[in-house]
Amino acid sequence: MLFKVLKMTNKLKNVTFSLPENSIRDLKKIVEGGHAKSVNSVVREAIALYTSKIEKENLKKEMESASRDPLFLKDLQRSMDSFETSDKETGKLITDW
Repeated sequence: MLFKVLKMTNKLKNVTFSLPENSIRDLKKIVEGGHAKSVNSVVREAIALYTSKIEKENLKKEMESASRDPLFLKDLQRSMDSFETSDKETGKLITDW
């Protein structure tokens, strides 16, 4: 469950949101069905999932941009060349599954 990743190390702050009534009913049904501890926990998890999704989308865009950047590609190739020997040596140590 993603909520465990959040850990409660962050201080909580109360905020007010307006949601459609049917959404509130749906959230309460989720809690009543035993799928979550509280409406707040569902909202926290939903926000965590959404922000994680946006962060992944942003990283993907950055990587796509980097893949078209000649300086990045040159630096990447230099790094790969630097580790080529050690990668081959390590590869010999790995047994087949």
